[in-house]
Amino acid sequence: MRIARVAVDGAVRFVELGDEVAREIDGHPFGEDELVMTGRQWSLQQLKLLAPVLPSKVIAVAHNYRAHAVETGATLPPEPMIFIKPSTSVIGPGDPIMRPRQSSRVDYEAELAVVIGRLCRDVSAERADQVILGYTAANDVTARDLQASDGQWSRAKGFDTFCPLGPWIETDIDLTGPLVSGESELRIQCLLNDRIVQDSNTSDMIFRVADLVAWISAAITLLPGDVILTGTPAGIGPMVAGDQVEVRIDGLGPLINPVLDRP
Repeated sequence: MRIARVAVDGAVRFVELGDEVAREIDGHPFGEDELVMTGRQWSLQQLKLLAPVLPSKVIAVAHNYRAHAVETGATLPPEPMIFIKPSTSVIGPGDPIMRPRQSSRVDYEAELAVVIGRLCRDVSAERADQVILGYTAANDVTARDLQASDGQWSRAKGFDTFCPLGPWIETDIDLTGPLVSGESELRIQCLLNDRIVQDSNTSDMIFRVADLVAWISAAITLLPGDVILTGTPAGIGPMVAGDQVEVRIDGLGPLINPVLDRP
């Protein structure tokens, strides 16, 4: 099922996206064993897709792809390394990424995002699938020069517009099982002006989705709608005003955002 958060008829609503129409969900999709529909529906052309969730927090994982750790000169971490992006950094598909005046280098980072569906804490890896609503695409935009100069990442990762999410949540993907040796999962790509700049697979992740949910929830209570960014593959690089950046992940819709300079 594809769940989207949309603007339609002057209101913000959650809908199930079909091939031609969107059906309104009664209330919200979080914490429900079975979604109830209101009976209202719209053509897809009537909708504006918004960020699929407005999370209380976005918890991101650093250096979680082996090839990316190598390209940055980092050693493979023995445990997940996490940081938090503020909810005010979240934007939706089509919204502009605004390069701040304080930075001369702003980078793209394509990522798979996990959307939490239920309030949870101390979730075991074996139960992680029970608290995940689904998956969406993300871009962990980073002011790379400020990341280096600040010595910590809050400002460099936390500017307004630095967390594009979308275009919808896919509930029919499950990455919580163990990875079979040599198995391929979801291809993840980033395209800058239609040129592929990142091209990898979630099978290169060091820490699996279930293990991330367990490790994070052992320290931090996760609320419905919270998002976990699972790390970026190799190939990170800068964006400038006038660029268009696109995140593509198998089974998910493309997340496309223009890049502008903040006036």
